[in-house]
Amino acid sequence: MRGSHVIAEAAIRAGCRFYAGYPITPQNEIPEYMSGRFARLEDATFIQAESELAAINMVMGASMAGVRAMTSSSSPGISLKQEGISYMAGMELPAVVVNTMRGGPGLGNIAPSQQDYLQATRGGGHGGYRTIVLSPYSGQEHVTLTMKAFDLADTYLMPVILLDDGLMGQMMEPVSFPDPIDPATLSQKDWVLDGARGRDSRLIASLRLDLNEMEQFNWKLAKKYAAICEHESEHESYLLDDAVLAVVAFGTAARIAKGAI
Repeated sequence: MRGSHVIAEAAIRAGCRFYAGYPITPQNEIPEYMSGRFARLEDATFIQAESELAAINMVMGASMAGVRAMTSSSSPGISLKQEGISYMAGMELPAVVVNTMRGGPGLGNIAPSQQDYLQATRGGGHGGYRTIVLSPYSGQEHVTLTMKAFDLADTYLMPVILLDDGLMGQMMEPVSFPDPIDPATLSQKDWVLDGARGRDSRLIASLRLDLNEMEQFNWKLAKKYAAICEHESEHESYLLDDAVLAVVAFGTAARIAKGAI
């Protein structure tokens, strides 16, 4: 099964019921697959947005409503989403953002690339935030890491980046999927904006004009990021017991490095 199709199917099985995106090569297979599968689900919403900016803001709204939401794009399109991702970090909203990387800078080309590593792992947009970044090494990791991305987003209330590259997205490998999750069985979120009838109103915002409030919030984020680094960091090692030199790589490059070693 093609890598991008695997990501889309795994997202649906993880309980994703909202997708908004805008076409860009080489990730178009993701929205194409999502649109077909969502059409057969009564509780799912697929939107081909008018722009990448609109797509990330639609995902922001769906997340506020408590829905597991996802968007996807490729390098230049991800740059356009950075403002929205920063806002979601500032509002502590969960969502999954897939970047099927292509060559750059600028419009670049549509060939596979891993040039967006620093953008993904060091925040990307304004404000010094961080995101959890997961990068698949195989078709089966497209399954496990996509589904894990939604769980981590809900656990830590933050955007999670699935950092894929154009070659991994097009590569076809056999995979197996777990049974799908029923969104109705997911833990209830006590912060969602679902109508204030019978309860106090809620507000989700990233604007904090009080300096002390802003400082305390950033300390809160720093502690959260430290906890993530301590408890959620994962890697696979190969022939390191007596190694003098270690090669650190991810995605397609990791497959090549392992073969060379």
